[in-house]
Amino acid sequence: MALPQFIRAMVESKLGPYCEKKIPPHALDTVRLGFRFRGNSVTLFEERTAFMNPDTRVDIVVAQFRFDPRTSMWTLYCADRNSRWHDYFDLMPSRNFEDLLLEVDKDPTGIFWG
Repeated sequence: MALPQFIRAMVESKLGPYCEKKIPPHALDTVRLGFRFRGNSVTLFEERTAFMNPDTRVDIVVAQFRFDPRTSMWTLYCADRNSRWHDYFDLMPSRNFEDLLLEVDKDPTGIFWG
């Protein structure tokens, strides 16, 4: 099931500017932030120049936000070294998407930005 259109628009209005502002201008030729939708989840990722092949770009997942339409709650997930998703236990689900985005940005555990 896909996100309702108004929720998708709200997420785009928050993540679009966040992605544009997070990376400093001098680094934009090597790294970019992006996001993609799949069903009821939104994945935030870095797109970087490949280490051994500068003509190739690779995606590195940062965080995933999952929406539960029954409860209207968002849950935050973090990836392990194999890009498998796990519940991020330091933040309870929230109806406010921005609460989760703020946690990713602050990254108090170092799991999102290292």
